[in-house]
Amino acid sequence: MYQTKKTFIKPDMKMSDLIFENPSLLLMMEHFDINIAVRNNTVVQICNENHINHELFIAIANLYNGFNITNTENISRPDTESIILFLKNSHRYYLDEKMPEIRDCIGSLYAKNDNPEIRLVEKFFDEYSQEVKEHLDYEDIVAFPYFSYLTNDDSNSKSTKFSAEEYRQHHTDIETKLGELKNLLLKHIPLKQDGSLRRKLLTSLFELEYDLTIHSVIEESILTPLIKKIEKQKKIG
Repeated sequence: MYQTKKTFIKPDMKMSDLIFENPSLLLMMEHFDINIAVRNNTVVQICNENHINHELFIAIANLYNGFNITNTENISRPDTESIILFLKNSHRYYLDEKMPEIRDCIGSLYAKNDNPEIRLVEKFFDEYSQEVKEHLDYEDIVAFPYFSYLTNDDSNSKSTKFSAEEYRQHHTDIETKLGELKNLLLKHIPLKQDGSLRRKLLTSLFELEYDLTIHSVIEESILTPLIKKIEKQKKIG
């Protein structure tokens, strides 16, 4: 029987049981660079092996299980690099895997349905892809090096003419437009052939939107407050 209610994850739970319940946790582990061969280990054992604060890991894992962030008090300055690693790996997943997969599906749809409306979908997605790339490049090139600078006390780093507040203000809701695209495909674009391809395309869009939403929550509810706390300690910003 399909289970819709997910478990609230705790340190002593077996990671394999949690993955069987929610396979999306495999992607989360990949973002952390964790080997998905978890054996019979508990959550805290996996975290200890990979030098990750288990409270950070559990907070993010529970996002994938559908729970809100509740407590980040024990996520601290040393955890910044783990968060940045997670976010950078998620960027690669979006740009190198998920978005090309979606673009290929749209191209295949057009090949089987010579429909001008599909061309509009293609144009919409290409513009959206460029917007996402610019957003992620900004994080990789401007924001994350600054966050690492704060964490590592790198005296040779570039000027600190940046802040968590500037990062927060620059942050955009890059997942919203995916809802518009899903709406087009579900309600407004007639296709005579290959309904399975439309299903695959919609599934990929849902998967991308799901991970992007979690990505945004991590930035807004974990990373930005942590960086603001470090700035306050260092009297920066």
